[in-house]
Amino acid sequence: MKMSTNSSAFTIILGSSSMARRQILTEMGYEFTIMSADIDEKVIRREKPADLVMALAEAKADAIVSRLKSTAQFEAEALATLLITADTVVVYEGIIREKPSSKEEAREFIKGYSGGQAEVVGSVLVTNLKTGKRKGGWDRAEVYFYNIPDEVIDSLINEGITLNVAGGLMLEHPMTLPFVEAVVGTTDTVMGLPKALTEKCILEAL
Repeated sequence: MKMSTNSSAFTIILGSSSMARRQILTEMGYEFTIMSADIDEKVIRREKPADLVMALAEAKADAIVSRLKSTAQFEAEALATLLITADTVVVYEGIIREKPSSKEEAREFIKGYSGGQAEVVGSVLVTNLKTGKRKGGWDRAEVYFYNIPDEVIDSLINEGITLNVAGGLMLEHPMTLPFVEAVVGTTDTVMGLPKALTEKCILEAL
């Protein structure tokens, strides 16, 4: 596979603390270090979901690049270093949903998906720290749900993990999976890092 031959020629920083993104990038055969951007995502607003996730991925990259520059961490690197940032939102009935701000909001989000559907829009941005070249794009997927029982929703809310994901929607969670009727698109897009798009952006940014 091309990944194993290429990856020795560059190093990767994943600009995200998301467990799902770590898992996907590992599945793709890459080794990487992790840095989180720690930006205030609420100050960045766009009307269109695709514009918003691209703007957020860029803001995360800018924040990490400026932090690296201030510590002069990548100046001496002989290899190219690729920084991967990403963002995901859920669109429900035309409204953009980010991470729930409370357990009540998370419950309202998940109740809405029950017996319905949601669209997930996710971006990937790869920044070559050596050359400054940036390549990015976005992908979308639709998720259709069976009815989700109240007790399952309660368990998900009480666990607290839904507060850390866009739209409170964690497709890969063992309690959520049985109620997913269909995914139109790829599950890695829903989980926060579209594999094919990430691969394409990595190759283009080198």
